[in-house]
Amino acid sequence: MLRGRESTNIEDQRGVGGRGIAFGGGGLGIIVVIILAVVCGVDPRQLIENIPQQTEVQAPQSQSQNPQREDDQRKFAASVLGSTEDVWRKILPQQAGRAYRDPKLVLFSGQTSSACGYASAAMGPFYCPGDQKLYLDFAFFNELKREFKAPGDFAQAYVIAHEVGHHVQNLLGTMDRANGRQEFSVALELQADCYAGVWAYYANKQGLVE
Repeated sequence: MLRGRESTNIEDQRGVGGRGIAFGGGGLGIIVVIILAVVCGVDPRQLIENIPQQTEVQAPQSQSQNPQREDDQRKFAASVLGSTEDVWRKILPQQAGRAYRDPKLVLFSGQTSSACGYASAAMGPFYCPGDQKLYLDFAFFNELKREFKAPGDFAQAYVIAHEVGHHVQNLLGTMDRANGRQEFSVALELQADCYAGVWAYYANKQGLVE
């Protein structure tokens, strides 16, 4: 279990419903109604008069089955992020002469949007350099246990630290130099793992990880 200061740089978007999808009121909707009326032998004017200008169907909201568990997960993620902040605020100025800017950690469920585009939970955790935010759906931790046989708090903390490693790359300009070239993608992932290892070393040294 990780113990330490909880970061305040958390955006919790779990359980936030969609903005809704609008149906009706447009030219395409009227055309469809006319075609259906002709096929069914109904006067299309009767149907058109009854078309509402706009009908909004709300996207279903995620309902928490275990609020206490979600709260514990948030506290855990905030503690991990706080630990990475403390480590990199010290190391980056010492080793690279750069001030560390804290990233935001966005917690979402199912799907979300970022400066890098639309994303779903199937993508797994990711970092977006466009908004300097980490994105995490806790469902990935279940996959971590089931598919990768990596249970335990440390494995989960390491995932967050890895995405923070990408943030460090962004601050140092490493991502810009890679310029999205495919041949550097593996190297970027390995370096992010290395940065996560740097965090783990200091977290363990400070007794933050049990």
